[in-house]
Amino acid sequence: MPRIAVVVKGYPRLSETFIAQEILGLERRGVEQLIVSLRHPTDPHLHDLHREISAEVLYLPEYLKDDPKRVARARSWAETQPGFAAARGAFEADLARDRSANRYRRFGQACVFAHELPADVTWLHTHYLHTPASVTRYAALILGMPWSFSAHAKDIWTSPNWDLKEKLKDAAWGVTCTKVNVDHLNGLAGRPDAVELVYHGLDFSRFPQPPAERPARDGASEPVRILSVGRLVEKKGYDDLIAALAMLPKDLAWRFDHIGGGALKARLHAAAEKAGIADRIVWHGAQAREAVINACEAADLFTLPSRIAKSGDRDGLPNVLMEAQSLALCCLSTRVSAIPELIEDGETGVLVPPHDPETLAKALEALIRDPARRARLGAAAAKHVRARFSSNPGIDRLAEKLKPATLRAAG
Repeated sequence: MPRIAVVVKGYPRLSETFIAQEILGLERRGVEQLIVSLRHPTDPHLHDLHREISAEVLYLPEYLKDDPKRVARARSWAETQPGFAAARGAFEADLARDRSANRYRRFGQACVFAHELPADVTWLHTHYLHTPASVTRYAALILGMPWSFSAHAKDIWTSPNWDLKEKLKDAAWGVTCTKVNVDHLNGLAGRPDAVELVYHGLDFSRFPQPPAERPARDGASEPVRILSVGRLVEKKGYDDLIAALAMLPKDLAWRFDHIGGGALKARLHAAAEKAGIADRIVWHGAQAREAVINACEAADLFTLPSRIAKSGDRDGLPNVLMEAQSLALCCLSTRVSAIPELIEDGETGVLVPPHDPETLAKALEALIRDPARRARLGAAAAKHVRARFSSNPGIDRLAEKLKPATLRAAG
């Protein structure tokens, strides 16, 4: 069986279990893969999924100065290939609209990618429509090889439309994980079938069944345990959450646990100190999935106050919400992007407007005081997410698309 090259920005990454889940699922469906990563890993932990993946990994030079001889050899080879003129033409057209060091780096990485690609790889598939897709597109042109993509969130909403349109035009096909994304990308492509909806979902066989019941804490005597899992970045809205927690009545007992790292760590810690609530918060940093599951089992309420960042970046359909719901943990989130595709307000969770700490505080207080409502919403969420958001249909669909594609490309 010919292989496909799966291009990712970094591998392995704790925040991208959905990609690891897909790679492993495709392996188990007979799709042979080579993982091509634009950078080496930086996370301190691995998920169990990563340990089970057998695919070989090819690491490209993250910066061209890291290995100039390797880059020079690849560029000299690329210039002899029939597809180089087309690749250089695409690169120069992009460069005219984005004259940046990043653009030069992507073309250099593409030359290395194309030069070092094993002969049994007949198809390229990239995760993310921003920089990984740029590298993949240029490499595909050099090689005269077809390519496809999985688009997610930041890559769509922070990329200029001209860049997305060029990639949509050149790719053989694409998938994305939310209806909001599908509508946007197909609108840019000018046709309704350019991009297909494929939910990531979860492999529920890796999650325990929900607890039979949770303690009926109501914030009167014993603190209600609030949990959130996510990177400390603007689009997650944690500054809004700190503000909302500070607005809760002083006599209401609660504690907040956060799992995840990120660039805003120091700023958020300082905000909690200034608000006088730091003694009720535990920042755990990045953790493996097993720790996240344990935290969900111990918690009473999960919250993720996502919003649209100034850059346009936003969540897609956060896996952490599905993970929490699968364990019957009541979820409080916001009406951003595809979150309403997962949570029906008042039926399988609670949704509030984004970037609205006052409304978030009111919703938090109501849920803290009402364990029976939390239990009802959590149970309904677990039933709904396990019925509608299994990873199997999505991975089955990708295997259906990729197996014939690799065989056709191999001739």
